Amino acid sequence: MLLRHFDWVTEAQYYGNEEGVGEAIKESGLDREKLFVTTKVQTSGYVETKKGLDNSLLDFNQDYFDLVLIHWPMGNDLETYRALEDAYQEGKIRAIGLSNYNEPQVQEIIDHSSIKPVVDQIETHILWQQQRMHDYLTANNIVHESYAPLGEANPGFLDIPILKEIGDKYQKTPAQVTLRYLNQCGIVVIPKSLNTKHMEENIDIFDFELNGEEMAKLRDLDAKKSIDGWPAAMQENNY
Repeated sequence: MLLRHFDWVTEAQYYGNEEGVGEAIKESGLDREKLFVTTKVQTSGYVETKKGLDNSLLDFNQDYFDLVLIHWPMGNDLETYRALEDAYQEGKIRAIGLSNYNEPQVQEIIDHSSIKPVVDQIETHILWQQQRMHDYLTANNIVHESYAPLGEANPGFLDIPILKEIGDKYQKTPAQVTLRYLNQCGIVVIPKSLNTKHMEENIDIFDFELNGEEMAKLRDLDAKKSIDGWPAAMQENNY
């Protein structure tokens, strides 16, 4: 696992990579306090979540996670969230967040918790910009974090002519234009890549700025189109 250039690491129970991430951190010799490590729980209910989180920490072989997300709504979310609140009070995690939650689901957590979630990680990209959900999260001081900002390598996703046109102007790739657009919208992006060159390109987006006309053109690309159909609960009346 590459840790040399990046200080934000994402893992999850579902991904099965918590042990590998912990080993990579240990072998790298990097200061744990300089890394921000996120994991996701895939458990449901208080007891199962407490046990699952403790097992994750054992696999990770570290004392805490910086951020823990509930991977997706499971039907017993209030008890799951309560377990994470207790883990926060115990110092096992430093922040709590959500993933794949729509507006009513986020609001239910807010209404029944003592610690507000800091982030909601949802599918967001140039073809599904989640503008309504973004406004809701922003109004509640919750970070809107995008997964699949580059379309998860779907064929043709980055072949939209305006992306290339703007990219040529700034000597940037269509992917960099897309990431910069989302960044300027106030969305945190977490692009996925196994290619070191692409990883470096993905963080090289802060030396140019899209103007108002360019932002408007890219905003018009929003087709409210999911690339994978997940999750089914994310309907337009909420997003």
